[in-house]
Amino acid sequence: MTMKPSNNIWIRRQQCSCGDWKCYIKFEGDDQTSASSQLVKSEAMPSSSLLEAVFTPYVGQIFKSDDDAFEYYSNFARKNGFSIRKARSTESQNLGVYRRDFVCYRSGFNQPRKKANVEHPRERKSVRCGCDAKLYLTKEIVDGVTQWYVSQFSNVHNHELLEDDQVRLLPAYRKIQEADQERILLLSKAGFPVNRIVKVLELEKGVQPGQLPFIEKDVRNFVRTCKKTVQENDALLTEKRENDTLELVEVCKAMVERDPDFVYDCTTDENGKVESIAWSYGDSVRAYSVFGDVVTFDTTYRSITYGLLLGVWFGIDNNGKAIFFGCVLLQEENSRSFTWALQTFVRFMGGQHPQTILTDIDSGLGDAIARELPNTKHVICIWHILSKLSSWFSLPLGSQYADFKADFDVLCHLESVEDFEHQWNLLVARFGLVSDKHIALLFLYRASWPLSFIRSCFVARMLTAEFSQSLDSFLKRILNAQTCLQAFFEQVRIATNLQNQTREGMQYMHIRTCMPIEEHARSILTPYSFNVLQHEIVLSLQYGTTEMTNGSHLVRHYRKMDGDFLVIWIPEDEQIHCSCKEYEHSGILCRHSLRVLTLKNYFELPEKYFLHRWRSETLSAPMDDQNAQIRSNDCAQTFHSLAETILTESLISKERFDYVHRELTGLLEHIRNMPVIDEFALNTAPNNVSE
Repeated sequence: MTMKPSNNIWIRRQQCSCGDWKCYIKFEGDDQTSASSQLVKSEAMPSSSLLEAVFTPYVGQIFKSDDDAFEYYSNFARKNGFSIRKARSTESQNLGVYRRDFVCYRSGFNQPRKKANVEHPRERKSVRCGCDAKLYLTKEIVDGVTQWYVSQFSNVHNHELLEDDQVRLLPAYRKIQEADQERILLLSKAGFPVNRIVKVLELEKGVQPGQLPFIEKDVRNFVRTCKKTVQENDALLTEKRENDTLELVEVCKAMVERDPDFVYDCTTDENGKVESIAWSYGDSVRAYSVFGDVVTFDTTYRSITYGLLLGVWFGIDNNGKAIFFGCVLLQEENSRSFTWALQTFVRFMGGQHPQTILTDIDSGLGDAIARELPNTKHVICIWHILSKLSSWFSLPLGSQYADFKADFDVLCHLESVEDFEHQWNLLVARFGLVSDKHIALLFLYRASWPLSFIRSCFVARMLTAEFSQSLDSFLKRILNAQTCLQAFFEQVRIATNLQNQTREGMQYMHIRTCMPIEEHARSILTPYSFNVLQHEIVLSLQYGTTEMTNGSHLVRHYRKMDGDFLVIWIPEDEQIHCSCKEYEHSGILCRHSLRVLTLKNYFELPEKYFLHRWRSETLSAPMDDQNAQIRSNDCAQTFHSLAETILTESLISKERFDYVHRELTGLLEHIRNMPVIDEFALNTAPNNVSE
């Protein structure tokens, strides 16, 4: 057996965060995983409808190839309680192989073997009994098309045929699929005995003991056969890892000479071999000084080829896009390695600690964050938890899983800690999960993931679906079929070069309410942050207020679609606080606060509520790009104003409308035929874009 090289060195981490190898995580939405599991299931247990469709072969039956005939006869044999094997084949110089003989697995007789020179030789009883069941094929060429037809067929057996639960145990039908082979080798390498490997596979596939498409003997033979090959491949892989990591260090050294702002660091073991390596770029360090208040440390992927965990540091810029801060490759997934990664990252970023860090659920990483970043709030990304629910609970809950998932989604978005803990207890009791280790794990980390616990924690809209998609898009760009570390490093460099990132087209920010605070906000915020605030401004019009005796305000929806919210207004220093804590959570004022400010006759929002990170003046790209964006916005506003005037004038009469429609149609056609690049476009384009 030879190891097949992987097309991509990065795969999703599949060991559960609880550390139990039996917890084989299948991520929701992972098409490849689900497809492979369906393939295994279909190959392991052919559906009755598929087998029912196989009719008894007959003389003269035609097949396109001998392989098709063998598969057809094999399905027929399984349905009827026996298996088949390939016997002789006959070939000629002109036709090649022109005859194939398929026979029952008990056909013929074993030739007597020469007895071994041992004191007590082992006598093995042969299964062959001279059964005459057979199917012979002959090849012919008709009108230039090759086909095979059944020349002889017999279904007469001189032995008992097997029932379905017995026939599946015949060697011909006991196959270990590729996905199972990889899992068996991984568990064997981790020290699992064969009997426990079988139990783990039964748990993962949700089948009863003894119902796998192979038996313990097959696993033992497979492991024994692969052992030597695995040892040889491990030696080759070890040499490749050492060489490639050394090359990566050399690439980093060369990058320092080309880019003085590039930073990297690595650790070595007692033999001088590279263990872990981290790097970042000057643009990333400068971006961190502006957007480093919230970071996410993504550890979703690891490399089986190199035995390395990939960790990528991201932030969110003022356009709501994922922005790269740094990258780290770790040999081990433990608290010590994560501690080094955190220390190195903070050192790269000039010692500035983030206000909030978002990660996957991992006990080793959590311990390292608590120790190295004691003043940083640790938040576990909810989408990481939701992606694991199916793997954790679908099997034990069965048909109840859909109801559990719906209740869990509601639980995640409760606003009160008391409500969360009450509903949590009801959920656990309802579905009988009191002793479940994953439920215990989630409850242990409850201060880091439910909205009720993190609603006052600043995450800068990193928990939105839009940011998650932006992050996934970035990861796919750097993980796309990279087969060596040097190619991966180059892909990261290209993807994270801020000057080459995709630029937003001209965006005109439309006014929807004509409120002065909306006009004022448009002049300050980026299109992304303005759209978020604008949405809150529009919704604020649906709320009524009641002033309390202490000067605070009770805000509620006119249809009572949600609960009451308490807004406290302190006029002396223009402070406003809402019980929903949206501003503390995202840095953008909520609809409840905006309703009270409107009531207080505010035509412009106080400057303190326009965070620097959301302003359009905040640099998320080189200065030339910002100037180009400003010019683009000016052009957009000019054209928008002109278009509104033309629309107003053209609606006065049908004659005017027809004239405008005719002229604009011709103008549009003329513009489409003009060259794409001209002097005006060059003047408004970013100056630092190379030809």
